[in-house]
Amino acid sequence: MLPTTIRSPPAEADYTPLAEYQSQTPESFTDGKPILHYHLAGAKATLPRSQCGSLAVFPQDTAAAPNDSNDGEAAEELVEQTVDVFATSENFIIFSHQAEAGVSIPYPSISIHALKSVDSSQAVWMQLDLADGGVDDSDFQTVELTIIPPSSSEANSAQQLYEAMANCSDLHPDPENEEDDDNEYDRIVFEGNAGHEAIEGFTGVLRGVTDGGLPPPMPGSGGWITADNVHEYFDADGNWIGGEEEEEEAEELGEGAGRTRPRDELEKGDDVNGHDSAEDPESKRPRVDNGDDA
Repeated sequence: MLPTTIRSPPAEADYTPLAEYQSQTPESFTDGKPILHYHLAGAKATLPRSQCGSLAVFPQDTAAAPNDSNDGEAAEELVEQTVDVFATSENFIIFSHQAEAGVSIPYPSISIHALKSVDSSQAVWMQLDLADGGVDDSDFQTVELTIIPPSSSEANSAQQLYEAMANCSDLHPDPENEEDDDNEYDRIVFEGNAGHEAIEGFTGVLRGVTDGGLPPPMPGSGGWITADNVHEYFDADGNWIGGEEEEEEAEELGEGAGRTRPRDELEKGDDVNGHDSAEDPESKRPRVDNGDDA
């Protein structure tokens, strides 16, 4: 997302003022004009001379800015242009009528912006990333641009411009950060030791088996529970239903295992525990009739 050169000056009528936008409910949040968060006319933009030619607003023959600095070390020579500034919901725009050119800057290209003191007044300094390949690109290039409000503007105009840029930047998050968030969790993680012995001195580290392998994360799972096999261990309501090993163990016990037999199924001659009294005489108990003498 690189800055784009424009040749026609933008106009305030091309945008919906922020105050107007906030005062009513729009018919659509996706259609309509971009929102103008802040407009500054007649501002002064400065750039190091070594960076001239990187933006259409500053051609190679741009006039140098007067240097009133009394610093012992010679500062890098700056060039300047008078520009109109538009902080919109889509892009950050500066246009120079003198250069008959402007630049529309996507907010992700503004890597840093901050308030800066220039000649006893506040200005907005920013660093632009003009490379489209990230920090590892061999053509990595940055530009340092400073916007100084005119003396006729409001006393806190630099602060207002800075806040408008910050608010608009929040509307355009870095695509690389979005991808990192999407891939933050690539498997299901269960807390606890799942029946395995924890290693003393470590949190969440379990002791493996004798062959050096890792213990399964849940009893009977036999391996990691991922999005591909989670249905084998949990039902739609999140209840544990076990894995194949538990099902195999149930089949090996045979039909009727764990089943309680009702009394009417007991054969005649069986005691309440299901034993055949004829085969097990010791299980018989003498019958005692009420009222009989001992």
